[in-house]
Amino acid sequence: MITAGVDEVGRGCLAGPVVSAAVILKESINLKLLKDSKKISFKKRQEISDHIKSHSFYAIGSASVDEILSLNILQASLLSMKRALDQLTIKPDLTLIDGNFAPSGLKNYKTIINGDEKIKVISAASIIAKVYRDNLMIKLANKFSNYSWESNFGYGTRAHLEGLKKFGITTHHRKGFKPVHKILSN
Repeated sequence: MITAGVDEVGRGCLAGPVVSAAVILKESINLKLLKDSKKISFKKRQEISDHIKSHSFYAIGSASVDEILSLNILQASLLSMKRALDQLTIKPDLTLIDGNFAPSGLKNYKTIINGDEKIKVISAASIIAKVYRDNLMIKLANKFSNYSWESNFGYGTRAHLEGLKKFGITTHHRKGFKPVHKILSN
């Protein structure tokens, strides 16, 4: 049976897209490396992501800041998951999804709360999605240096919030999210 794991990252961020990965592991994968991406250092996550990519079939999907605003963050997250699954070159018999929601139209799936901690194939998806999104935010930080995205990746840290207050919002900020919306309202 071919099983895919799916996870998203960036739901709680104030800036940038929400990103998902869908992964089908090959037998050559080192399962010992796979755990929740939040429990792995930045540098180690990069290395493990490279290992996963070379020992799996994977795809990445995302939903833009505009889609997050028009759909809401949950629906945008599900859209990014669906896009990742649609991009897989091999179609799974079973899809395991982190959380308690699944994209509509899926057949043979199971949602698993804290799946990124419990299920290796979901952990792999979590790692690939996080590394991809972090690298995207680091690139954006080169153009938008006032928000410390190279270290907070778009989350609402003190440095990010101070940047918002001082320099205002960018096109990459999620205007519907409270701290960003608050600045727009002032």
